[in-house]
Amino acid sequence: MTKLLIKNGHVVDPDSGQDDVLDVLIEDGRIAALDRAIEATDAEVKDASGLIVAPGFIDIHVHLREPGIEHAETIESGARAAAAGGFTSVCCMPNTIPVNDSPTVTSFIVERARRKAIVNVFPIGAVTKGSQGEQLAEIGAMKKAGAVAVSDDGLPVMNSGVMRRAMQYASSFDMTVIDHCEDLNLSLGGDIHEGHQATRLGLGGIPSSAEDVMVARNAILSESTGARCHIAHISTRNSIAIVRQARQLGIPITCEVSPHHFTLVDTDIPGYDSNYKMRPPLRTDQDIEAAIEGLADGVIDAIATDHAPHTGNMKAQEFERCPFGVTGLETSVGLSLERLVVPGTISLMRMVELFTTGPASVIGGLMQGTLRKGAEADITILDLNRAWTFDVSESKSKSKNSPFDRREFKGGPVETIVHGRTVWSAEKGCINLTE
Repeated sequence: MTKLLIKNGHVVDPDSGQDDVLDVLIEDGRIAALDRAIEATDAEVKDASGLIVAPGFIDIHVHLREPGIEHAETIESGARAAAAGGFTSVCCMPNTIPVNDSPTVTSFIVERARRKAIVNVFPIGAVTKGSQGEQLAEIGAMKKAGAVAVSDDGLPVMNSGVMRRAMQYASSFDMTVIDHCEDLNLSLGGDIHEGHQATRLGLGGIPSSAEDVMVARNAILSESTGARCHIAHISTRNSIAIVRQARQLGIPITCEVSPHHFTLVDTDIPGYDSNYKMRPPLRTDQDIEAAIEGLADGVIDAIATDHAPHTGNMKAQEFERCPFGVTGLETSVGLSLERLVVPGTISLMRMVELFTTGPASVIGGLMQGTLRKGAEADITILDLNRAWTFDVSESKSKSKNSPFDRREFKGGPVETIVHGRTVWSAEKGCINLTE
């Protein structure tokens, strides 16, 4: 029996409400005890004095690119980036090649992750075949193969009839539909947020309404079907207001926000730097204020990175031609501490909730995100005083398309533990599977 005893850490666990200096005992990859002054024979002892011990962080929106786009990212490299960012679990979107629209592809991802990933990887299936927005995918079969939700991320379903049927069908399997809310007719030809900055740079604009109308549509469909609908990477103040009102009406709708959408605005884009090009685009100060308010008052359920790796040659194209997307796994926690916790906008407990019980409840069925006795010993350890600089050239991701290169942080993850085993530490880096 393998044992690990984490001593003297400040345990912050929203699921159990623990917020105190406690010891955590792990036996055979599970939480065996959580108490003061635990004694255990034959246990490896780790002193966490002055550190935060939290349930393993969960990111429900990443792109691991495998199968088919392994030059940009693989399940193995993406999992290493996740571990370095403090994440013990990630959910990967279906826009691979081929699209994850069948149990065959889902099973491939599950098996590949089992052999190569140092964190938990949960596949998200496509809503429609080939993500073409026409015929429903094999949702039930994908769930049986290991998919935890379905999504149209990357290629939003424009046909409301198809989306309604998808919600009904997914609901019969108790699965959440994660929607990329973008009216492609309104966003056509756009590169950044429609506003002064787009005009100044001579770039096509993407109006806020392209997101807003789809969020409203999905709220209506969620109400009529009773299905759980989750809004991916919400970015506008009107969309957040729609979700707030829908929640007040009892509609089962949830949403997430990405760190770049509560940290940067369109006027921060330095010329034609493609590392600032993402979908949805960076918005305005008013949108950031709405996002932060939603994070504070509970309307926003989770922080998710939308980690979207692209190779340098793809991002080196003209701004209008290069793909949308930025990496985010390794900077998400640091940005959240810097922008939300340090100013006192939200408590540390609330931030941990946004990375643990919040995303777990959105997906449903995930057993991660808790330090209760018997739970899998997935743990994220934070040092609120750690001074560090993000150097994109040293990123664990295969791609380097981040707008936060050379950004200095105070506070971040220092150790990531999965199934009771350290898979990454700030001191040693990623730990190989064979070690």
